[in-house]
Amino acid sequence: MLQMTPFEQLQYIEVGASEQFPPRAGRQVIIGDYNLAMFRTTDGALYALENRTPHKKGGPLTEGIVSGGYVYCPLRDLKIELSTGLVQAPDTGEVRTYPVIEEAGIVKVGIPF
Repeated sequence: MLQMTPFEQLQYIEVGASEQFPPRAGRQVIIGDYNLAMFRTTDGALYALENRTPHKKGGPLTEGIVSGGYVYCPLRDLKIELSTGLVQAPDTGEVRTYPVIEEAGIVKVGIPF
């Protein structure tokens, strides 16, 4: 998986207020060189993934459709698990994920430095 390793140091960057991330909608967030796709599921969980679909003709993941704990690639209909970034079988691939925290109505994403 392309998740953070235990040795990476993270800096949590504020990316907006909680209400700016409605359920089942993708939102692009750019932090320096990082282009992220943020998604909130209907149960309120918030996820941050690299904003690209995991195939050669990849486009923005923010244009995907969220259903349950997955986002579906807008071009090839790949089913990507939001918590791990892994493409579900029979397809393969993965997208890097980033940790998200919400504190006092503010959303922050952990970015390696």
